[in-house]
Amino acid sequence: QVQLVESGGGLVQPGGSLNLSCVPSGSIIGIRTMGWYRQAPGKQREAVATVTSGATINYADSVKGRFTISRDNAKNKNTLALQMNGLKPEDTAVYYCNFVTFLRNYWGQGTQVTVSA
Repeated sequence: QVQLVESGGGLVQPGGSLNLSCVPSGSIIGIRTMGWYRQAPGKQREAVATVTSGATINYADSVKGRFTISRDNAKNKNTLALQMNGLKPEDTAVYYCNFVTFLRNYWGQGTQVTVSA
């Protein structure tokens, strides 16, 4: 069964940057939407940034101008990245990547991002 593998999380000071990556362990066909979500302790999971198969991108208001989502469909690899700049303590959360196809919804295992001085 194909899994999404995330990497790039860690501890960073306020104002710092991190780049998250999401790579599927195998081929996924028929992707409609790819995205990054996050869940902070005691809060619901929320959408951070999404990109559709038609390249429409949406960002949460809280990350606009600081985060950039990108995808690489070369050779059907379907990798997804999230460049995070100007990180704030309120960005602290577990970040998950998500691929939605016509048949199912794929989630990664999550990667911890902690922003603290």
